[in-house]
Amino acid sequence: MLFGAVVLAIFGAGMWAVVMVYTVIDAGGGPVDLSVVAAANAVGLLVCAIPGGIAADRVPRRILLRLVALTDLLAITTVAVAGTLDGVTIPHLAIVAFVLGAGAGFFFPAYSAILPRILPPAQLLAANGLEGAIRPALQQAAGPAAAGVIVAAVLAPAHAAWGVVAAYAIALVLLLFVRPEPPAAPDEVREAPAGVRGALHDLREAVVFTVRTPWLLWTLLFATGWVLVFVGPEEVLLPFVTRDRIGEDPRLFGFLLAIYGVGGVLGSIFVSSMRLPRRYLTAMMAVWGVSTLPFAIVGITHQYWLMGLCLFLIGFGFSYGNVIWGTLLQRRVPRHMLGRVSSLDFFVSLALMPLSMALAGPLAEVVPVEVIFIAAGVIPLFLGAIAYVVARMARDEIAHPLDT
Repeated sequence: MLFGAVVLAIFGAGMWAVVMVYTVIDAGGGPVDLSVVAAANAVGLLVCAIPGGIAADRVPRRILLRLVALTDLLAITTVAVAGTLDGVTIPHLAIVAFVLGAGAGFFFPAYSAILPRILPPAQLLAANGLEGAIRPALQQAAGPAAAGVIVAAVLAPAHAAWGVVAAYAIALVLLLFVRPEPPAAPDEVREAPAGVRGALHDLREAVVFTVRTPWLLWTLLFATGWVLVFVGPEEVLLPFVTRDRIGEDPRLFGFLLAIYGVGGVLGSIFVSSMRLPRRYLTAMMAVWGVSTLPFAIVGITHQYWLMGLCLFLIGFGFSYGNVIWGTLLQRRVPRHMLGRVSSLDFFVSLALMPLSMALAGPLAEVVPVEVIFIAAGVIPLFLGAIAYVVARMARDEIAHPLDT
């Protein structure tokens, strides 16, 4: 039931990515307006990431997942209804985007924390690989492709939001049948203050652990820089680059996202079908750094097939590294604080996402798009190398083997 609900929620999110873009355009918005809506989603995630992690370590995870599903369903329904009445506005879309981001801030820590409680450590890599394959397959491939076809067929893009509503509604129903997770192990039972004092105690404990763990801290700092230079151009500028260079058909952009997702599927399956790499930190940082380089080509080419190939390679490398990263958190972070550390992961690594999205549109007005895409493709490689050296990851992965 849990996995089925996650599958449907991911599919709905993939559809929403395309519906949102063309609903903004249909409402008369341009790159700046799309930046505002995308940034609102990132702000919601950022604001709720820390509270979501604290809640995941204190409240039953399945209750949090149900509440998030219900909130997302209500938010998307307002867009579908407004679209039927021809009343969708940019501020409305920004509010909905904020709500969906806030829901993700509670969802991901809860989902990350519940997996180690229902699976043995040796199966976590395979489980993360399965989730890592499903996510790009549906969120970046099937969902966007389906939404592109629906948007092209309906009178207004907002009408396609009813498909997203259906996916979230069924996901919520499935979550109602999820059984309680197993009781906490003796080593997970701890005494912590209640109320605000307890929340601050939990947060401080997770922050201290993160700061004192170099591989964790510097990977998060690398992710922060990566998000700043990469996510804005990808989320805000890529739809307009596709429209201006390839064509205005919504299916063209939807299929590009689908190709990106297929690369993610194969990357997740590839890494999860093998044992965890002995040099797991080296493999993770190397793949993340190198796989962003093709993004520079996306910004300068006018060939649709070449854009697709580059996005495929980016998706492959991104998901490859993400599966290893999720497994490392579940294997090397104490279980009683996994929800909080996972929330810190989202908070720190995505801290600059609103800024990246907010700047992408205005920056494209004064800087050539080609320069922006080249910088977004090259800079992460250097950031990854700095993090790898400063955190002494080569030494750390030898001192803490996970393949036995």
